[in-house]
Amino acid sequence: MRPSSKAPIRRDDGGYTLTEILVVLAIIGLIAAVLTPGLVGQLGRARAKTAQMQVETVAAAVEVFRSDVGRYPTKAEGLSSLLAEPGDTTGWTGPYLKSPKVLKDPWGHDIAYALADDGQSFTVTSYGADGRAQGTGVDKDLVAPTGQ
Repeated sequence: MRPSSKAPIRRDDGGYTLTEILVVLAIIGLIAAVLTPGLVGQLGRARAKTAQMQVETVAAAVEVFRSDVGRYPTKAEGLSSLLAEPGDTTGWTGPYLKSPKVLKDPWGHDIAYALADDGQSFTVTSYGADGRAQGTGVDKDLVAPTGQ
């Protein structure tokens, strides 16, 4: 006996309903809402640690420059003297840094160099995420130990 052509054809595709998909998306959204603030905070702290290491690396390169040349880079020469030999300099054996990228902090701001008026000490500073002096949290200034 042949089935009637009027009998409903039942398909079982095994697909998901719209409700099931919306429930899964809602769960994923809740998980993301809970985890995102913690991850963003962790990223900020990691950038701050990286910036502190960069500032210390640059300060160490300034000390090596002083050891070779007999003085710290002048204000006019700045940190670029760690990458290319400044004019009228004897004893320069650089470059003291591998790449100019080291002179930018993780937020893309230039690392600041300041030579004391007496020429006997210096500071190397990253101004944090906001790029401005005197911040708090991830905007905090990161300063390398001063040359003595």
